[in-house]
Amino acid sequence: MKNIAILGSTGSIGTQALEIVRMYPDKFNVVGLSAKSNAELLLKQIIEFKPLMASIEDEGAYLSIKDKIPPVTALICGKNAIKEIATMEQAEILLVSVVGIAGLPAVMAGLKAKKRIALANKEALVTGGKLVSDAVKANNDIIYPVDSEHSAIFQCLQGNKDNKINKIILTASGGPFRKMSVEELKNVTVHDALKHPTWNMGKKITIDCSTLMNKGLEVIEASWLFDVPADKICPIIHPESVVHSAVEFEDGAVMAQMGEPDMKLPIMYAFEYPLRFYSGAGRLDLAKRGSLTFFEPDYEKFPCLQLAFEAMKMGGNVPCALNAANEVAVEQFLREKIGFCDIPKLIEHTIFNMEIIKNPGIDDIYETDRLVREALQ
Repeated sequence: MKNIAILGSTGSIGTQALEIVRMYPDKFNVVGLSAKSNAELLLKQIIEFKPLMASIEDEGAYLSIKDKIPPVTALICGKNAIKEIATMEQAEILLVSVVGIAGLPAVMAGLKAKKRIALANKEALVTGGKLVSDAVKANNDIIYPVDSEHSAIFQCLQGNKDNKINKIILTASGGPFRKMSVEELKNVTVHDALKHPTWNMGKKITIDCSTLMNKGLEVIEASWLFDVPADKICPIIHPESVVHSAVEFEDGAVMAQMGEPDMKLPIMYAFEYPLRFYSGAGRLDLAKRGSLTFFEPDYEKFPCLQLAFEAMKMGGNVPCALNAANEVAVEQFLREKIGFCDIPKLIEHTIFNMEIIKNPGIDDIYETDRLVREALQ
């Protein structure tokens, strides 16, 4: 029996992780849950799984359910509450599936507490990649990636630690607008952008997929996770989302991980590594799938992807600023305050007009994040 704490339990990854727990009640025990503001769903999860501790960030949401919580569960509130969940003595596995920079302190706290980190929060590595990487090395530990692309790379690297990586091939569905012209993109609405062709995800990450910023953030994440320079990471559009990513080795061999697009597979692999168990994911039938297609991304049409490479090249606190600017821009787009094509413009202006700190500490990261958000509000 493995004790699991889930940060972001009401989101897409969190709810799918709980589906796996339901499938294997003899393998997994939920000891901690956290949510940002979805009190109704969190309450249902608490009643069903009876964790020792749960947290919710929003005070109003906390007040709406605090008197309905079963006695076995301690409910806490506030922005720092997830760190208490992350460091619970009883938790062995920490699934970090919160959105944004909120994942960074949780990951750092979990590493310090020597938890197995199942990471579905790319922003922790985008904003504080060196800090997280140093903490992993200091603990002689590894991070178990849950993003489908990074899990695929991780799986391809098993048994290959002594083999040189020539490049990482990072696949992307291309989002809903890959066939649109630059002129057509100017008229994209929020409703249009929230219709992802393959995955069912939260609003923020769905918009990131439509701008290809999600792939840019994944380039930065992959660089830190696998200690590979960004110029050796090659995004490629693959609309069928069957090849989840691949690794090309020095001898020219390419190893890819394939499967139906279902997040339960990488979640289960992170929970049970190095073993494989049935996750509930669909089975891939290549004959029925037919042909698979691949093509280069259009960097002119989707400048967010190029901006991520630029931020990684500039280094220091610039990826943190990129992430903060993107989060603000996406929020403003969702509120219809700016247009779809204004998202990369706002990000570009931010990263090329900021004070660069080459070796930022944790306080520098948080201050960069704060200053960017303050400037763009």
